[in-house]
Amino acid sequence: MGLIVLTSLAAGVFVWYTAERAFYEPVAFRPGAEIRLVPLISGQPEAIVVEGIEGIDAESSPIKFRACFTTPLSLAMLTETYRLYDGAEPLIAPSDFDCFDAESIGKALESGEALAFLSEPEIHKGVDRVVAVFPDGRAFAWHQLNGSLAD
Repeated sequence: MGLIVLTSLAAGVFVWYTAERAFYEPVAFRPGAEIRLVPLISGQPEAIVVEGIEGIDAESSPIKFRACFTTPLSLAMLTETYRLYDGAEPLIAPSDFDCFDAESIGKALESGEALAFLSEPEIHKGVDRVVAVFPDGRAFAWHQLNGSLAD
């Protein structure tokens, strides 16, 4: 009985560690790896002005990317210039990346308080990068499945 409990405990710790800590690395945002949005008039993403950016990612999955930052760009300017993203659903981040609260971002998107924009279509096969921006300039980015592989 004790062996079963110890094995279960070890398996639980392993699963938690691989989901919360293993594989994640800080992202270096440099030219070519900055936050970009897709303009209304073209399909080519272009860099936007951001400040205080921090992010994480992992090579083990294309949907592990998360980022938090601020932008001085207004929602009015963003909506007149860049493509909105329908169906944005932020994914839960590891607990130690506490700037990214998927639940509150999701509620803000549902209520219309925040708006989601297409950042990078097909950043990986079947995956888009999405950016949500709040009126006060807080912004968050993540990768989400776009449904193109379901066909």
